[in-house]
Amino acid sequence: MFDLKPLSAESIPAALEKAHLYRMLNQPEQAESICHDILAVEPDNQLALVRLLLAITDRFADSRPEPAQKARDLLPRLHSQYEREYYAGIICERLALARLRSGMPQAGELAYDFFRDAMTHYERAQQLRPPANDDSLLRWNSCARMILAYPDVRPTVQEQPVGVTGD
Repeated sequence: MFDLKPLSAESIPAALEKAHLYRMLNQPEQAESICHDILAVEPDNQLALVRLLLAITDRFADSRPEPAQKARDLLPRLHSQYEREYYAGIICERLALARLRSGMPQAGELAYDFFRDAMTHYERAQQLRPPANDDSLLRWNSCARMILAYPDVRPTVQEQPVGVTGD
């Protein structure tokens, strides 16, 4: 129905800045669109991939949320194992926050599972991090604080087997 208009290669640096700006203005749909335009010209542009992933995760708590798989599908395209682990953690952490803010029944238990998954990815990233980069440690601490701060953010209570009592 519509033929999308291609970006010129020379405009990519400015387009990357615009994608960042639109994320900061809480307009992730615009950022997402710009990143797709960049990736149509430079499919391997790492900054565009990261900004696209972040724009998708910005929408997890929206009334029309993006599916998490859409962000996860970008992970293999990142060159660095550190970045794959770090951004896998970001996806899980933002899913946790979206669940927590949803007000759905058992949201805290679902959030807990996502926070713990995020923390696992951050621990792996911490082992791979570049020198003087503690971003994964900071994110791990943030997840831990969310779990500690909210009593409803806890593991799912497992039912005891039939015939077992707490005595």
